[in-house]
Amino acid sequence: EVFAAAHAKATAAIKEAAGVPVGLTLAMSDDQAVPGGEAALAAHRADWEDPYLEAARGDDFIGVQTYTRHRFGPEGLLAPEPGVPLTMMGYEAWPQALGATIRRAASATGAPVLVTENGIATDDDTQRVAFVGQALLAVLDCLDEGLDVRGYTYWSLLDNFEWAHGYRPTFGLVAVDRTTQARTPNPSATWLGQVAQANALVSRPADA
Repeated sequence: EVFAAAHAKATAAIKEAAGVPVGLTLAMSDDQAVPGGEAALAAHRADWEDPYLEAARGDDFIGVQTYTRHRFGPEGLLAPEPGVPLTMMGYEAWPQALGATIRRAASATGAPVLVTENGIATDDDTQRVAFVGQALLAVLDCLDEGLDVRGYTYWSLLDNFEWAHGYRPTFGLVAVDRTTQARTPNPSATWLGQVAQANALVSRPADA
């Protein structure tokens, strides 16, 4: 309630002072219930997402940060499903999660959607290209459905310090050598640049 009230007051103050678009961005997962897990899923959403989605109604945009899905059973959150590949963060590599969270955010708020974070921690850049390609296909599906998706931002440009995980997970389009601090663009950086320049999804990195 405090965060929601603060958001409302900040939105009003920013609008009065600058008249610029205002919204919030929310970390969301593709939350799914297996049979019997519907109540656990609803309870999770009531605590984690619903209050913020409610606070964003009427905003100029809603930002979505999505990396994976979560499954819920009768006892609550389940472990990753066997057979689904895991990222260096230990959660499922589930690129289609992005389409689900865009749809949920748009439906719950009625606001245009910005994808403010999406990506994968992997030491295999081929996997990164495949993951982002599938995520962008999900965005295109949402656009085809008439949803107002305004943009996509990959996380992250550089390998970063990832909270309690430190420097071990590598998200970057550009690799960072922590000994020399050298920055080396991955093929995924070239590929995503080509996607942006073409304004279309290209299948694989072309030669630089």
